[in-house]
Amino acid sequence: MSIERCFNVRDFRRIAKRKLPAPIFHYIDGGSDDEWSLANNSSAFQKYELLPRALVDISNVDLKTKLLGCEMSLPIFLSPTGGTQLFHPDKELAVARAAEREGLLYGLSTVGTTKLEDLAAETQSPKMFQLYIFKDRGLTEELIERCKAAKYQALCLTVDTIVGGNRERDLVTGMSIPPKFTLQSLMSIAARPGWIWKTVRGGKIDTVNISHRVDAVKGKDASVAKHIDEQFDRTLTWEDARWMAKKWGGPFVIKGILTPEDAVLARDIGATAVMLSNHGGRQLDSTPAPIDMVAKVREAVGDSLEIIVDGGIRRGTDVLKALALGADACSIGRPYLYGLAAGGEAGVARTLHLLRAEIERGAAMMGCRTVGEITSDHIQRKL
Repeated sequence: MSIERCFNVRDFRRIAKRKLPAPIFHYIDGGSDDEWSLANNSSAFQKYELLPRALVDISNVDLKTKLLGCEMSLPIFLSPTGGTQLFHPDKELAVARAAEREGLLYGLSTVGTTKLEDLAAETQSPKMFQLYIFKDRGLTEELIERCKAAKYQALCLTVDTIVGGNRERDLVTGMSIPPKFTLQSLMSIAARPGWIWKTVRGGKIDTVNISHRVDAVKGKDASVAKHIDEQFDRTLTWEDARWMAKKWGGPFVIKGILTPEDAVLARDIGATAVMLSNHGGRQLDSTPAPIDMVAKVREAVGDSLEIIVDGGIRRGTDVLKALALGADACSIGRPYLYGLAAGGEAGVARTLHLLRAEIERGAAMMGCRTVGEITSDHIQRKL
């Protein structure tokens, strides 16, 4: 199957599974423990029904929106994901270029494989940088200052990874730090010469935004992954998040919020938005799907905070349901990674093109011409 014959996210996933070695594919695809939250993130959307309104003039459907101070052509953006070079040698640059063509915001991860300055130079579209509060406050401050200099529009603090999730698929395949590949995993890698060639061509896979600190602090033989793990501080509190919000001084997102109480606290320490997220089902299993928390969080914060649904988005109608429940936008991770693995920049571009068509078509069939017209009147929970 070529990407031109892909018509939904599932199609891209099938190609990605065929092209990638098993350890790499399952690193994208897997969750923690029994993967209940992973599955529930998507299936939870099926509990909601859209209520279309008839005989509305839909000759002009325009779903432009403003989020994090940025103008976007659709109420979706591309979430930060780590290790993107594992899936294609053009890594985050390919994703950012595809996002720019669609007029969408792109989020770069602290553990991404492209320098934040290089990404800023490559594209002019809005960008968000995701980072953590490290024990080494100097590293956190350095990254914030670099983002300011590179003119990133928003900063995102991830708060749900202080302790790593139990990702059993990665343990089975040996996709651990350091890797402990099994014979079956090595055979899977050997059976993908195309992936091997592309990966070698792409050069060393490195967390380039922070690896320089490892040499300075730990010595030349230090493990970047081990250093990052050691930098996560279990003593972090809301006051630390307040410090980061003040240090940044611009649109500030907290990612990993799932309760109304934490959303209120996020607002009170200076956040301008929250990403309702359980890290794609990769951290604490048995947490609720983000879509199920939208209405409760919106009721708690009113219009004082932007709400982003992160997790489980596979169709344009999923985005419409989130908006109807009270979200301002949605973010996607796995869908564009499947596209990247399947076809590089062209795969990401087609993934975004298909989602755009689904969102715009769905809004038209609902009788909604703008994001503002999508309200709670257009949704109900199945009985």
